[in-house]
Amino acid sequence: MKERAIRIRLMQVEDFGAVVGIDEKVLKAARPEYYELKFEKLFKSREYLSTSLVAEDEDGTVVGFIMGELYMGEYGIAREGATLDSIGVDPDCQQQGIGEQLMNEFFDHLGDLGVQRVNTLVDRNDDNLMRFFSANQFSPSKTIINLERDI
Repeated sequence: MKERAIRIRLMQVEDFGAVVGIDEKVLKAARPEYYELKFEKLFKSREYLSTSLVAEDEDGTVVGFIMGELYMGEYGIAREGATLDSIGVDPDCQQQGIGEQLMNEFFDHLGDLGVQRVNTLVDRNDDNLMRFFSANQFSPSKTIINLERDI
């Protein structure tokens, strides 16, 4: 897999449009309301520490992102775990190592903060996403079972 010259940096409020645009290209559906809530929580709440990153190409164009959060807990006491809840790479830039670069930087950043475990949820029927997470050393959780009920 050939890696591009990519710069990874902390996500900023100004990255909203790029994140929504990439997500829409990947999912073929617009979800600006979802990201409005995410950005509000990540950039205005004092209970969460933003661990979200973006990948920029040589021109400064955002070509990928990863979003997670580290809940600061009551009285500012950090937990040992964080969540990864959104990741996206522009379809025109996929298969070039950008997702892996984002993931590695995300883990380095969280490791520096003392995080020991990262959790995420994946649709078990999404083979591409399952392969991606497996290639990045994720495995099924031994402690969490996601239950659901149709109504």
